[in-house]
Amino acid sequence: MGHLISETDEHRVAEVIAEAERKTSGEIVAVLAAESSTYLYAPFLWASMIALTLPLILILGTWWPTSWIYLAQLGAFAAVLTITLPRPVRYALVPQSVKRARVRRRALEQFLVQNLHTTEGRTGVLIFVSAAERRAEIVADAGIEERVPKDTWQGIVDRLTAAFAEDRHVDGFIAAIEEVGAHLAKHFPPGSCDANRLPDHLIVLNES
Repeated sequence: MGHLISETDEHRVAEVIAEAERKTSGEIVAVLAAESSTYLYAPFLWASMIALTLPLILILGTWWPTSWIYLAQLGAFAAVLTITLPRPVRYALVPQSVKRARVRRRALEQFLVQNLHTTEGRTGVLIFVSAAERRAEIVADAGIEERVPKDTWQGIVDRLTAAFAEDRHVDGFIAAIEEVGAHLAKHFPPGSCDANRLPDHLIVLNES
C-alpha cells in the first residue's frame, strides 16, 4: 500500500497532539493503519460459491461429460479468483457492516496495545483511522465516557471519515485531535491526573 503519510505531516500531527495535551491531563493517541483486515477470504468465498454452482447449471443445461464439467468448474474457480483477488475488487466484495466491525475491533486492539487503559483516572482517548476502509473510530476510556456523551465522538468520527474520503488525511486528523483535546481540556484540566506518559506522535501501522 506504500507509505501512508509523509514525515513532515507526521510531525504536524505530533505537534497538534502535544499542544492539545498541554491543555489537559487526559491522554490522546492517534493511530493510522494501512488496513484492519486483508479480507483475503472474500475472493476465495466468491470463487468457491460460483465453482460449486456451475456444475448444477451445466448438468441441467448441457450434455457435457463429467470430465468437461469438472474442468469447467476448476476453470471458473481460477478465473473468479483471479478477477476478485486485486485489492480494490476484494474490498468492494466485503459488506460495509463487516468492514465496520473489523475496524472497530482493530481500534479496540490498539487501545490496549498502546496502553491507553493504564492511564490514571481512565482518561485515555484513541483516534484510530483505517486507510483502506476509509473508516475512523474513537475509543474513550471509562473516565471520559462518564462525562462526555458518546454522540460527541460520533460527530468527530463522521468529520474525520469525510476528510479521508476527500484525501484530506492530515487536515482530518488535526481537526479531530483539536476537537478531542477541547473536550478533554473542559472535563480534565491539567494537573487533575498524572503527567503525560504515552507517545505524542502519530503511530503509523504500515504492515500491509
